[in-house]
Amino acid sequence: MLVRTTHPGNIGAAARAMHTMGLAHLVLVSPLQFPHPEADARATGATALLTAAKVVATLNDALEGCALAIGLSARPRAFAGRVMAVREAAREAVARTGDGDVALVFGTEMSGLSNDELARCGIASTIPANPDYPSLNLAAAVQVAAYELRVACGEGCVWRAPHFAAASHDDVEALYVHAEKTLAGMRFLNPAHPKRLMARLRRLFGRAGLEHEEVNILRGILARIDQLVSRRPR
Repeated sequence: MLVRTTHPGNIGAAARAMHTMGLAHLVLVSPLQFPHPEADARATGATALLTAAKVVATLNDALEGCALAIGLSARPRAFAGRVMAVREAAREAVARTGDGDVALVFGTEMSGLSNDELARCGIASTIPANPDYPSLNLAAAVQVAAYELRVACGEGCVWRAPHFAAASHDDVEALYVHAEKTLAGMRFLNPAHPKRLMARLRRLFGRAGLEHEEVNILRGILARIDQLVSRRPR
């Protein structure tokens, strides 16, 4: 919910931020310019949110029927009620969705929500930031809040790298045998006084969790070293 937004580009950028996090219901309270080509340009793929946006004259109209309103503000207010960091507020928002619509309310770019507007919100929320410069661009603030909502909904999964077969115990043991032989041939390891070199290598590769193909690559490197060492003049 954007209140008295002055720059149409921020409306479009906020719509894009919402769309990337799976939010679809945008309400505009008395925007200075909307609809506007700049809003469409900044939406970049989220113009459907702009087309479906609800435009109302007052915040009271916008909040009608809502189960909870959370007002975002960087400025401390003397008469704010419940104050929460945005992460905690997002969890509260998700918990209240069973009661009805929950609104996140953002004020105008220059001064944010007025005291009267924030007083109409059950929770005042803030995004922890640099105390010497806590002001975020409107669309950036929407992006942070929308992200926290997505995480609070349990949608924090990310893409995973493909899974490759792990090296077997025998594969890894054969690698250590080969490595010890090659290191001795290079005169990097003294078999008579090995110290803890091989134990350190076991610890290193144990942490790595080698895959089958990775062992093959390392064995290939060792084999090439063996060839070059065998050609070295004695």
